[in-house]
This record gives sequence, C-alpha cells and structure tokens, in this order.
Amino acid sequence: MPVEIQRRQLLKALAAAGLLTQLSPLNGWAKTAGKPLYIDGLSFLPEDLADLHASKLDAYLCDISAIEAIEQADGTTNYKRTYNACVKSIGEALERVNANPDKLILGRSAKDIQTAHESGRTAVFFQIQGADCVEQSIGQDLNQVDEFYERGLRILQLTHHYGNLFSGGALDNDGKQGLDLPLTQAGHQLIDKLNSKKMLIDVSHSSPRSALDTAKASRAPIVQSHGAVRAIVNHARCSPDAVIKAIADTGGLFGVFMMTFWLTTDHTPTTEHYLAQLKHVVKVGGIDAVAIANDYPLRGHENLLKLGNDNGEGVKQYVEWWHSLRARGVLGFDHEPQHVVIPALNHIERMERIDTALFQAGFSSSDRAKIMGGNWQRVLTEVLG
Repeated sequence: MPVEIQRRQLLKALAAAGLLTQLSPLNGWAKTAGKPLYIDGLSFLPEDLADLHASKLDAYLCDISAIEAIEQADGTTNYKRTYNACVKSIGEALERVNANPDKLILGRSAKDIQTAHESGRTAVFFQIQGADCVEQSIGQDLNQVDEFYERGLRILQLTHHYGNLFSGGALDNDGKQGLDLPLTQAGHQLIDKLNSKKMLIDVSHSSPRSALDTAKASRAPIVQSHGAVRAIVNHARCSPDAVIKAIADTGGLFGVFMMTFWLTTDHTPTTEHYLAQLKHVVKVGGIDAVAIANDYPLRGHENLLKLGNDNGEGVKQYVEWWHSLRARGVLGFDHEPQHVVIPALNHIERMERIDTALFQAGFSSSDRAKIMGGNWQRVLTEVLG
C-alpha cells in the first residue's frame, strides 16, 4: 500500500476515533480551555483592526491578493490576480501585520494559531485567490512561488471563476454552455511545487474536473476554502458531491461561505439554510471535512450592512453580471438571484452565532469544536507544519 494512502487512512481513523482532538494544544488539534477556537476560511484585513477582537477569531485565511480587470475575447471581464498586482498587495499586507504585533500574527505555521489564541491576537494566513500571479514563471521552475512564499504566502488558490494556465474555472464557457476543463500539465507542476513548499492548495472556484484532478495529484490535503453544495443549489459555482468527497479523502476540508444566492434558492435565507449546507458536507465527507468560511469582510457584506441587510435592494449589484452568465448558458444562472446575505450572520459576531446555532441544532461539543476551528487547525498543521 502506498505510504500516502496509509497516511490518509491513519488520519481518518484517528479522527473518527476522536483521538486527534484529544492531543495537546502544542500538537494543534485540542479544543482549548475557555474561549472556543474560531478559525475562518476566508476574509480580509479589516480597515479597523478593532474588528479582529470583536470577531472573536483566533485565525483566518486572509486574502491579500489584488486584481487587474482583464477584458476577455468574448466580451466578459475576468479579474486576474496578476504578479505585479499581488507583489504590491502582499508587501502592503505584510507591512501592516508587522506594524501591529499587538493585534496580528503572520501565520507561517499552525503553531501560530495557538500563540494567537493564548495571547488574544489573531493569526492571518496569507492567501491569493488565483495562481495567475505565478504564471510568468512556468518555464523557470515556478520560482515566483518561492518569491511569494518568502513574502509570507501560505495558501494559493488555483484560479478564480475562469480558468488560467493551470486550472479550469467554475465559470468557463464557450458562449453557449459551461465547460468542465481539466488540470493542465502546468497545473500538475504547480501542485508538485506547492506540495514541496508545504503550501496549502485551494481549489475554490476551480472546475469540478480540475478539483478532482488536484485531489488525485496532491500528496497533501487540499481544501476548498469557501464554497457551497451543488446538491442543494444546482449552480456552476457550487461543488458536486464527488468533489466534496475527493477533498475529504485527501484529509482536507470544505469551507461553507456566506454568499446566499449559492446557499439556497428559497426567497428568504436563514441560518437554517447555512446549517443545511454544513450538514450535507458532513454527510458526504464526514465531520472532519467541514468548516466555516466567509468571503466577506469580518464585519460582513459592507453594502448590505449599509442597506440594513435589505437583500432585495442589495442583490441589484449582482444582477447585470448574473444575466451575462445566463446568456452564455452557464449552469444555474437561469435562476434569478433574490438575496446576498443571511441577515443574522451578516455581523461581526458571526462565528459565535454559528456556534450557538450548531449547539441548538444538537451538534456535540466535539463536533462543534471541529467545525468552528479544529478542522482548519488540523489541516494547517498537516500541510504547513
């Protein structure tokens, strides 16, 4: 039996027996005494750093990427995380973290989570939502990956919405229908490079086929840091069960995010709809494969907050983009979006409210500990060290 398969089976067996969560805090999996451990799958550095304490987050994957708007041949716009944009943005983010050591810790290894928890600070693990930023180094041993690593990057998402030189994207289309493109040869090289660097691979926004290819190729756990379930909302941006299962089988996890037009097609989104997504991931991948994600600022969707969480008004900013994908036959855009947020969770205390909802729904304390942060801590320990 290959060593990698043995490792994955051992991790799953330990998790199933509850042994991983019984290890000491120094090993990174224990539920800490006092305040619960809260880790989020994706947010951003807040303008007001007081939001860090208010959110009660011990750590989160922090998107520090910057974009350039690229008009594509078909007339649609792709927002690419280019090298020049991201080198500048990661430098600015690192400067801000270093200037605020009383509030922030740059997450380089999973040990930084425990340090943050014990000191009342927040560990931020730099993430870029698209490997476009390293495309120029495909012929140079992907040395731009090394450069970003040295600047603090620890998580790299393969692509964003549309495919690039590495991966197919969830919204790729030929003008008449959606596509499901595979991981490219360069994509396989990138997976090997990220594994060697001990960087976490994120398949959010990838096509299902590319995500499945990545799960098969990676020697370490992979994640979908932020996404939703296609079995609940039949949409190209949502993941089929096969992808959720494949991610779980690597020892990785699936983070459920806050964008409600991908959480439910019901008219009024509620916390129950969010819990339904979590429960489905548990059903498909197991309790060790599910986690919380955001994809909005720590406070929540800023425009919706200004509108008093008026979803009917707030969704208008998405309609033009939504209709442009409908015209191109992309799965799920035939349904008219009706909302953007769950009002009760579009709040700085979102994590605590989700934890309470899980308790009220009958989740055990050990399962809640995994969902709210333990699973992220385990994966980051396994991949980053």
